[in-house]
Amino acid sequence: MIVKLGPCRLELVQGDITQQHVDAIVNAANSRLAGGGGVDGAIHQAGGPEILRETAAKYPEGCATGNAVVSTAGNLPARFIFHAVGPIWKGGRQGEPEQLASACRACLFHAIEHHCDSIAFPAISAGAYGYPLDLAANNLIKTTMDFVRWHQKPALVRFVLFDQGTWGAFARAVEEVVPR
Repeated sequence: MIVKLGPCRLELVQGDITQQHVDAIVNAANSRLAGGGGVDGAIHQAGGPEILRETAAKYPEGCATGNAVVSTAGNLPARFIFHAVGPIWKGGRQGEPEQLASACRACLFHAIEHHCDSIAFPAISAGAYGYPLDLAANNLIKTTMDFVRWHQKPALVRFVLFDQGTWGAFARAVEEVVPR
């Protein structure tokens, strides 16, 4: 699925985020930046130990929930990894929607700051962190579309979704957000 947003476009694809040829790949990181399972584990495994060494050296205090930090991409086909720390779902009344939107915006701002024309996102917080998939998809899509419409950058925002069900949730979110 492709949506035009002025000179920019938003894409939804099903696949492996570690195989994306983009300027920046977003990692669904933990606040310790210590590697983990899911997307985080896959990125560290494919990217190699250089990523963990760099984040440990540059960010010894880790990264706060709702924020993102930058590292090189190691062996991945990207220039950067933006390590975004999304919230753990606790029912939605402890700032989780704002924290998820903030982590997404932090990555998009990093893309502009580092002159990235393309960025690939996973479904931040919708895996092990338990954020309900439909709510995460709606939040991430709306936040991204609002940002890109306002800033007219980056040229390509791609959501790389692991399976058909996740892709479907994001496709429904796009249909809800895009004006008809």
